[in-house]
Amino acid sequence: MMEGWQTKPIGEVFRVVNGGTPKTGTAAFWDGPHQWITPAEMGGLPSPYLASSRRTLTDEGLRVGAELVPPQSVILSSRAPIGHLVINEVPMAFNQGCKGLVPSRAIHTKFAYYFLLANVPLLESLGTGATFKELSSGKLKEVPFHFPLLPEQRRIVAILDEAFEAIATAKANTEKNLQNARELFESRLAHVFSSVGDDWKEQTLGSTCVIARGGSPRPIQEFLTTEADGINWIKISDATASGKYISSTAEKIKPAGVSRSRLVRDGDFLLSNSMSFGRPYIMRTTGCIHDGWLVLSEYQESFDQDFLYLLLGSQFVYRQFDRLAAGSTVRNLNIDLASSVRVPVPPLQVQVQMAGELGELSEGVEQIAAVRKRKLAALDELKKSLLHQAFTGQLTAKSTDQQLEAVA
Repeated sequence: MMEGWQTKPIGEVFRVVNGGTPKTGTAAFWDGPHQWITPAEMGGLPSPYLASSRRTLTDEGLRVGAELVPPQSVILSSRAPIGHLVINEVPMAFNQGCKGLVPSRAIHTKFAYYFLLANVPLLESLGTGATFKELSSGKLKEVPFHFPLLPEQRRIVAILDEAFEAIATAKANTEKNLQNARELFESRLAHVFSSVGDDWKEQTLGSTCVIARGGSPRPIQEFLTTEADGINWIKISDATASGKYISSTAEKIKPAGVSRSRLVRDGDFLLSNSMSFGRPYIMRTTGCIHDGWLVLSEYQESFDQDFLYLLLGSQFVYRQFDRLAAGSTVRNLNIDLASSVRVPVPPLQVQVQMAGELGELSEGVEQIAAVRKRKLAALDELKKSLLHQAFTGQLTAKSTDQQLEAVA
């Protein structure tokens, strides 16, 4: 234990308040003056402070279903998921998926917030339940809470506040750099595809290549295999984290599943037929595709592969996909709709030249995206490291500045 620090169970230094929900559909309980939140409202907020909620309770609703905690308490989501945190700026109630921690006078609220944030993995490990894990009040109250005197708590909070603000700024700048690069690329791409030459043709996508839909053998579990003769089984999730090419998959299916799916080959293009249909992928292997894919093949005589990749990924084509996609819950792009998309087709030698010029710009964007990914990961790791240092007595303003400089 660090000198001057104490360790007590959370239940001794906080009043832990359970949440509750008045009967839904009873008008007398809802739309009153009291704020009432759920775990769904607590994730991904730009600030730990919360002053309003989507739903409110009346005095009667508060009496039968929930309890207000005073301002400057910490509210913790204790199920679905465990670990979202906010500090309420006004009196606030919450549903049964949350716990309120009202600090004693010896505890700085923001210090408590940072302590809980640093210990989310521990809180998650204490959750129990088959359908979803839930952290009980009893378990929460037993968690050891390490804390120094208030002046040291304030010093730690000030350092973390400044560091986390700098990290947020670095993240925003990183995202902005990538956005600027993508906008520049899209602007150049739009200019190219709108500058139609006399020797260009405008054709439908369906007239320039063969478009088909994937198929899923069912039940898929009976066709999955780890045998060497298995065939790549390509799902949407196999592409979302990849770059331009699909060259391997996590799962394989038995040869018997080929006739119930769609076999695609090296050089074919894949497009998701729903949601993310704007991004193309090029096959660098053979495999069978899930029915969430459209495959474009036999385009070689009309298109240079690199040019077609840029064209299919452009806003010029995406806007047509977006306009044509049908469906209320999930918008889909079927074969007929995709086939009707109109595309400019310059001579092959022009395509090759344009793809070369645009490809360099595209590679630059991809490099910036890769740098962004590494930097965001480094910044997230720095946050975890600083929280660890804060509660092991290692946090100083000087070392924090140096660590921030190293990842800036």
